[in-house]
Amino acid sequence: MPCETLARRIIACLDVDRGRVVKGVCFADIADAGDPTELAWTHSQQGADEIIFLDITATSDNRAILIESVRRTAEELFIPLTVGGGIRSLQDAASVFDAGADKVAVNSAALHDPALITRIAQRFGSQAVVVAIDARRSDRGGYDVFASGGRTRMELDVVAWVVSLSLLPEVRVTCATSSKCFAKARRTLPSLHPFFTLECNRPRN
Repeated sequence: MPCETLARRIIACLDVDRGRVVKGVCFADIADAGDPTELAWTHSQQGADEIIFLDITATSDNRAILIESVRRTAEELFIPLTVGGGIRSLQDAASVFDAGADKVAVNSAALHDPALITRIAQRFGSQAVVVAIDARRSDRGGYDVFASGGRTRMELDVVAWVVSLSLLPEVRVTCATSSKCFAKARRTLPSLHPFFTLECNRPRN
């Protein structure tokens, strides 16, 4: 079915730092935006089809995701909840699912160990894992992938990374980047895999 005929879905992304939703530009100038449970519920009541909960400092602080915040948020929702940040292993993913998440999003760990995506999919189902990408314009032209909550440049072109991910069965990618980069990635991926989907959840320049 051509993608143009599919219904659009509204996915609200919450960047969470130490249990609070924060807002910023390219992970800088961070300001408190409220409680994740309350904001997730508000977004669901306003028509969101899915919530993405990203603990943006779990990897950079070398700590586990805040499971209690995930649990409280999941208890209030009747729409899918995707959770990311600090997920480095099958056990980390299992803990998030036990807290009520429907899917896990993996970024930094997938860059260092792409096989983790396959292991999670084999254990919990391919519908349960999302690859999250943070990308910014590079000095060479194009866009580079970043890890650790947007703090570490990986010297990896975002389109090349997306192409390699498209070879995995039924993988879904959510990309935080500029609209121009997102459009370029979509043009590069016509029919690479019938189940491959690419979304842009936070357009930024």
